[in-house]
Amino acid sequence: MQLGNLNGGQELLCINTEKVYDWILNEANFDLSLSDLDLPLNPITGDQLECDDIDINSVSCTVSPAEVDPIVIVDRVDQQFVVDGAEVTLQLVNIRKNFEVTVFVDLIPELGGATVEVGTADFTRCEQAILCAPEGTDINVTFTDLDCFVCTATCDAGTTTDVDEIDVTVSVRLCQSIQSTYDVTLEITADFCQPRDILPIPPCPTPTIPPQCPIVFPNNENGNNG
Repeated sequence: MQLGNLNGGQELLCINTEKVYDWILNEANFDLSLSDLDLPLNPITGDQLECDDIDINSVSCTVSPAEVDPIVIVDRVDQQFVVDGAEVTLQLVNIRKNFEVTVFVDLIPELGGATVEVGTADFTRCEQAILCAPEGTDINVTFTDLDCFVCTATCDAGTTTDVDEIDVTVSVRLCQSIQSTYDVTLEITADFCQPRDILPIPPCPTPTIPPQCPIVFPNNENGNNG
């Protein structure tokens, strides 16, 4: 049986929450060049890998926000805009985003074909967004999708150093949600939440007798000897 409203019904409540001042969704694409990445050691033998040891067509990548300061709001500047015939003051927000991209490569089948990490590089991209984000509001950037692929890859057989190196160009694509928010205390009239019904615990199973084989045992014939 579903419970009714708790005693008291609706009450005037004060709650702490976030007011969303503005919210946009957008996407961005950009290319990144990574040069002179040293090939790593063979994870099995410990020998230094060379260009002939890798499948250059297998180079891949991953991208993720930096662990430190992934999003930095550089500044925001008031600007006047005309929206639907009315003049409004909005903010031009300058955002700096820091990422880490990691490059991988597959060994040739003769060396086991394992995927090994070549290296990780840090990079930064900046952008501007027009928001209703007056001073005092927080600006939150959330990546709803973030991925990359290797566009080109070449291997340099150690002409200038003793270690072979690869050069790659990476294309990064991101989809993001950008919100300006502010902590507020709201007064609302609402019902208190109520618990759901308790689900019954299944009873213990009754004992069952395994299927019998009366045709085989016991022998139903009369035991006549003569």
